[in-house]
Amino acid sequence: MPRVAGGGNELDHWGVELHAATDRGLALLALQPLSVAFAGSTTGVYPDEGRVEATVRSWPRGDGSRRWIVVSVTVITLIISMFVAVLAVSSAAEAQSSGRLALVGVLHPGSQPLGLLEAFRDGLRGLGYVEGRNVKLEWRFADGQSERLPQLARGLVNLKVDAILAITTEAAQAARSTSGTIPIIIARVTDPVGSGLVASLARPGGNVTGLSAMTGELSAKRLQLLKEALPQARRVAVIWNSGNPGPASVVRELENAAPNFGLTLHALPARSDSDLPGVFEAIAKGHVDVVFALDDPFITSHKQQILDWATKNRLPVISQYREFTEAGALISYGPSIRDMYRRAAYFVDKILKGAKPGELPVEQPTQLELVINLKAAKVLGITVPQSLLARADEILK
Repeated sequence: MPRVAGGGNELDHWGVELHAATDRGLALLALQPLSVAFAGSTTGVYPDEGRVEATVRSWPRGDGSRRWIVVSVTVITLIISMFVAVLAVSSAAEAQSSGRLALVGVLHPGSQPLGLLEAFRDGLRGLGYVEGRNVKLEWRFADGQSERLPQLARGLVNLKVDAILAITTEAAQAARSTSGTIPIIIARVTDPVGSGLVASLARPGGNVTGLSAMTGELSAKRLQLLKEALPQARRVAVIWNSGNPGPASVVRELENAAPNFGLTLHALPARSDSDLPGVFEAIAKGHVDVVFALDDPFITSHKQQILDWATKNRLPVISQYREFTEAGALISYGPSIRDMYRRAAYFVDKILKGAKPGELPVEQPTQLELVINLKAAKVLGITVPQSLLARADEILK
């Protein structure tokens, strides 16, 4: 039963404060004027909040005045949109103060083991979170089957998690379409604004915030570096995951920039294991000079297969992230995935302490790494210009 607070001599306009007990504590529901002019019952009808009936009584005072007290309130209909918002924003903070484990879901299109995602755990530990003591992580992997992401997202929503970390655009869109209230932190998302996840980077609005990978904006720079390293290159094969909407925008950026560097792009989509043999065959028939592996969790899971085939066919590979270069690619240029995952913990912490995701600006990488693998260059008989080596952040030998 709702509780009513108030009291006074004159009851022309009373402020009636309604509260309701919920499984997350006592949530303020409404604060509305209630007109009362006599002892008995009165009704206030509020279009947005519903219909409220109140019963009042009076008692005489020694000075001849009367004291009116509201003794009961019946809520006939109550539809309050801010009730949901209050719970979404405050639930994690209440969990911290009450000693309840904060529940954080992680939605990933790839497969276990965690690999680079361990950096997210490290980030949480650095902020004082200990699994099993004050936080519980619910991991959900689609195992390369992007069609499973909406179902996995619904499972996390049904668990009433306090926040969801969504890896890549496809996972973020699945989470966003499943819940408009649970805070969603994004990572490895190419274009949060263009994909409709946020209104703007500075003020995301809604329930999504996190980190942009800036992948599309760096497309021209990566082709420039490719041309510096391989001046004779003319044809570039781009292997990308067509099941992830994020890389599609990067492919368009690459296609637009390629003519400026005298390059022709051949975009070759692959969204499952069975697509890769056909992609390799198309590369061989296309007489390409270099392979651009447009990295995402699916492509990452097959990086060694791609690199082994390319090396066998004496084709250099470039990519966005250093993990490809460490595994045998020639060049990578972009932000650190590990740093992005670690930084995602910062957003989780802010939200668990009561911050609204729509008011937390989406961050872009502040550091970009140029990594060159001289061992791969030697195997392929490539001499990397000294001018390019001088600008490298790291050279692998």
